[in-house]
Amino acid sequence: MTKFRPCIDLHEGRVKQIVGGTLDAVGETLRTNFVSEEEPAYYAELYRGDELVGGHVIKLGAGNEAAARAALAAYPEGLQIGGGITSENASTWLQAGASHVIATSCLFDQQGHFQKNELDRLVAEVGKGRLVLDLSCRRVEDGWVVAMNRWQTLTDLQVTEQTLAGLGASCAEFLIHAADVEGKCEGIDEDLVSLLGEWGGCPVTYAGGVRALEDLELVQRLSGGRVDLTIGSALDIFGGSLVKYLDCVEFNRKK
Repeated sequence: MTKFRPCIDLHEGRVKQIVGGTLDAVGETLRTNFVSEEEPAYYAELYRGDELVGGHVIKLGAGNEAAARAALAAYPEGLQIGGGITSENASTWLQAGASHVIATSCLFDQQGHFQKNELDRLVAEVGKGRLVLDLSCRRVEDGWVVAMNRWQTLTDLQVTEQTLAGLGASCAEFLIHAADVEGKCEGIDEDLVSLLGEWGGCPVTYAGGVRALEDLELVQRLSGGRVDLTIGSALDIFGGSLVKYLDCVEFNRKK
């Protein structure tokens, strides 16, 4: 059954909600929906108290190491960590308290070509059971393509059932942001959610575009309950007015 999964997005050491497609390398086009006055550990403690599992901490660029470690320390083994993960540092983040590491850009070279050898190194380092593959993507004419480097660079890897099946043997879960709608609160990418549900392999978490509590039910219907949902900018704890955090907690408890 579909569940709500929490998140902590870190930018320059602070918890923020950002319009995903605007996060370039120099920040010249950055659009921010929310900047929290609370420390990252505040959110981790909140999720821990409400027994929410499978959430993630994402480091968006440099300057987030201390903030990420504080969040993980506040909820040991309760949060996944992503952003700059490589085979060289993955074990360090697990030792810092992450339940899983989330890998994206390290799986591709600078031109966006998928590197199977790097995936193999990650699996050898942490085991497939502690690895989440981030296939966050952007829509193209014939489907979706994985995007790296803060979702600015399109890779050569399409999001298809064949891709999910091939990579699913090397990871515990997938995390997939629909970058084109991320942070806009204008509705989820229903076609993408349906595709993810049709596959039905290892657990998948979708993020992007949520604008109402009813989107949890929508994702459940579209995916047959096989896809979980992360909610960011729409949530009241992140300055939103469209979805109440406590309603999401209650949704999980009822399920």
